[in-house]
Amino acid sequence: RLSADGAFIAPDRTSRAKCYEARDAFFQCLDKNGILDAIKDEDKARKECGGVEKAFGRECAGSWVTYFKQRRVMEWKKQQTLNKIEAEGGWVPEGAATPAASQPQMPK
Repeated sequence: RLSADGAFIAPDRTSRAKCYEARDAFFQCLDKNGILDAIKDEDKARKECGGVEKAFGRECAGSWVTYFKQRRVMEWKKQQTLNKIEAEGGWVPEGAATPAASQPQMPK
């Protein structure tokens, strides 16, 4: 959103909460449909989750949407790497793993 002088207005707490809810709903749809990367698999994501993606785009700034989509893939890759290190007997520092609740639920 823009102010009267054309500057961007930072989202307030309520706006951020709506954005996060829309993001979570979109990511749940992606998980349900086995889609990790909504940018790379844009056509499939739009086909399966188009309505919730539109709500996500409506509730969040465009730069936030792109950031969250990219971060989803980065967090998944990070967790896969940490899982591999642990499986090979390596040590993973406490707090390095991403909380399970925020992990994309992708098939193994």
